[in-house]
Amino acid sequence: MPLTTKLQTDVQRALEEVRALAQQNPDMAPVFEKLSQIHSSYADLLTEQEQLLKERDQMLAEREKLLQEQAALIAEQKSVIQQLKRMLFGPSAETLTPEQEAELAEVSGDLNEQSQRPGADSEYVLDEDTEEEQKEKKPPRRRGKRREIPVDLEVITTVLEPESAACEQCGQLGDKIGEEVSEQVDLIPARLIVRRTVRLKRACQCGCGGVAIAPLPANLIPGSRLGLGLAVFILLSKYDDHIALYTLERIFRERHQMIIPRQQMVQWIEHVAGLLRLIVQRMWERMKEGDYVQIDESPVRVLDPEVKGKAAKGYLWFFAVPRGDVMLVFDRGRGHEVAAEQLRGFQGLFQSDDFSAYETLVKKLPGVRRAGCAAHVRRKFYEAALEGDRQAIWFIGRFRKLYRIEDEVRDLPPAERQAQRQAQAPAIWEEMKSRAEQLQPLLLPKSSLGKAIRFFLHEYAVLQVYRERPDYLIDNNLCENSIRPSCVGKRRWLFIGHPDAGWRSAVIYSIIQSCRRRGIDPQEYLTDVLGRLPAMKNTELDCLLPGNWQAARAEANSAATPLG
Repeated sequence: MPLTTKLQTDVQRALEEVRALAQQNPDMAPVFEKLSQIHSSYADLLTEQEQLLKERDQMLAEREKLLQEQAALIAEQKSVIQQLKRMLFGPSAETLTPEQEAELAEVSGDLNEQSQRPGADSEYVLDEDTEEEQKEKKPPRRRGKRREIPVDLEVITTVLEPESAACEQCGQLGDKIGEEVSEQVDLIPARLIVRRTVRLKRACQCGCGGVAIAPLPANLIPGSRLGLGLAVFILLSKYDDHIALYTLERIFRERHQMIIPRQQMVQWIEHVAGLLRLIVQRMWERMKEGDYVQIDESPVRVLDPEVKGKAAKGYLWFFAVPRGDVMLVFDRGRGHEVAAEQLRGFQGLFQSDDFSAYETLVKKLPGVRRAGCAAHVRRKFYEAALEGDRQAIWFIGRFRKLYRIEDEVRDLPPAERQAQRQAQAPAIWEEMKSRAEQLQPLLLPKSSLGKAIRFFLHEYAVLQVYRERPDYLIDNNLCENSIRPSCVGKRRWLFIGHPDAGWRSAVIYSIIQSCRRRGIDPQEYLTDVLGRLPAMKNTELDCLLPGNWQAARAEANSAATPLG
């Protein structure tokens, strides 16, 4: 019998014995009532413990799957590198033309560089390497110049006088001839405070009975004791730092001697998300006023109480303007209806992969068309290269040239960017199309290269759309990067604790990701916006949109900076 179950049985038996004594002796009744209350609280603690254990098991399973995926990715990259090296340097290398050898060497170098890049931040959180393993992984580096401490940090200075500064002969204090300064970056731990507002009442002395009192400032949650700073801390801890609420509850209890139950934090988050939802809705209205958005979707795991034994699946849909705002929508389904509902009233171009739901959007929504994603097509040729098909290297080399053009023109003025594209890219695309059409009849349809070429020719028309305007992009990677934020606990970012929490997560992630894209500190933004939002009208929300907020801050800072 498990220890917990045995303990419950023993406690229940003891409670029954006390009940029997209370029936025989009325003086024992208060004791029985007190023990009953303790037993009820104990049962609640056991229920909470069981929930924590379930969440822990789910997180461990997520971690194991993440590690397996990372191991598979590394193995795949190493396999590609080794295969390309065998093709380049193996016995059959003499059959390659000089052009193929050069392209193969470049691709091999790219993949090798990619495999050497640091992994996701979650790897360093989830993996616990030994000291020896850390030394093996850490490459040697030269000792460089120490970085300067940022000048905008607050400086607390402590001046130390020598113990014996007075002269032994004359007894006078010596003159200061210099000083030695050392600095350390320190951290003052966060602390909870009670922010008390006292509103004085003033009564008129003339006998008219008039009483004056200042109006109560607008609270984030009316009637709640939730302060602005605490609200921002909870939001960013959960949705940006990815700290579980039960961990936050423990932190408040152990470090601040404050009991803030998770259920209370969930209610606070729901209310604050309801306020921020007004901003996200306005962000999306502004995004739809344009004529170019990028769309992607990613599966998320949901702890659904109706699905026993495993996590259910939901989806986060991403709608983004390149280098602008991004809006997330949570839904249980992956059908075209989700995107169609969001794009209602939109006229223009959306960029996405070839998922069938996006093809349906073009048929269902008038005035909407799709641009393709070159990155998705390029991956197919990498897969063919993985299986040793040398002809795929040629296509990868051409994609390299197209992306090199994009790198070169990215910072040019729009007209010049468009002119450079039109001067260099069309010939490469036509060359790729001609080569693909020549090879297609010669390849097995189910071979990796056959699939890649069929996919390329199927997507060819929508892949050309980016050349129509300088603001169009060659791929959907900016939107995809929003799905893979570089942050601690990356895997929890794609995990939702309950279906009803999906919309809250989507709203808060939309705000945080839109701030990140613009280089805005989410803490600074949320602190300012949540302090003003409760007292604002819906017609005044435009000034709180991340782009407008950033422009207003920059203008205010510029005006406050003295000239000269």
